[in-house]
Amino acid sequence: MIKNAFQAKCAAIAENKTFTNTIIGLIIFNAIIVGFETYPAVTNQFASIIYWMDTLLLIIFTIEIIIRLIGSPSLIAFFKNPWNVFDLIIISASIIFLGSSYIMVLRILRVLRVLRAISIIPSLRKMVNALLLTIPSMGTIMILLGLFFYVYGVIGTTLFSSISPEYFGSLHRTLLTLFQVITLESWASGVMYPVLEQDPSSWWYFVTFILIGAFVIVNLFVGVVVNNVEEASREETPSPTDKKLEEMNLELKEIKALLKDKSE
Repeated sequence: MIKNAFQAKCAAIAENKTFTNTIIGLIIFNAIIVGFETYPAVTNQFASIIYWMDTLLLIIFTIEIIIRLIGSPSLIAFFKNPWNVFDLIIISASIIFLGSSYIMVLRILRVLRVLRAISIIPSLRKMVNALLLTIPSMGTIMILLGLFFYVYGVIGTTLFSSISPEYFGSLHRTLLTLFQVITLESWASGVMYPVLEQDPSSWWYFVTFILIGAFVIVNLFVGVVVNNVEEASREETPSPTDKKLEEMNLELKEIKALLKDKSE
């Protein structure tokens, strides 16, 4: 009985809005400390203060994980949530490497602690979940993009390796150049115009690559992501039409049950 009461108390604390907002505030504070650590002047002057503040934050985050773990209906229910597993791994690794000589590992773990904001803030969590849902549907688009890059990579290496070896000297160089071109970053002044000076007919290569790659295939990625985000939002907050359809389905089930009873 005492155990159940304690578990209920921990669950209430874990679901409390003030508790959640406090953790979010501490994660943001942790992010600020990590940012200050990138300035050598600040680190040299306040090294001990930063260390103790980081240790205190780690203790608070550890207590938070313990509260959530105890407040969970069961261990299986806790570990079924991938965000709980993510938080536990980050905090456990931070505790293991605390005070060790692996400075770079500690700094990386401190940065990763900032990512815990995703697991705490519902809107961010929903967005990331929607992005993860897009991974299977992106497979076909990735294959199409890979084929597109490979074809243009071979063509570019064949045509322009002697004209611009720094950009098209080999297949892997050409693929890196095409990646720069598809981002539209200095693709004209940095890549296309130097090649055009040597080969004026090469414009078709760059124009068709931009039209197909940047404006068609990349927009397919955007369309898939937007569609999955909308579906995820619809699942969490159904529209009035969805609610009415659900009510109608329930009513139909009740009518079918009544007709079945009368027939019997």
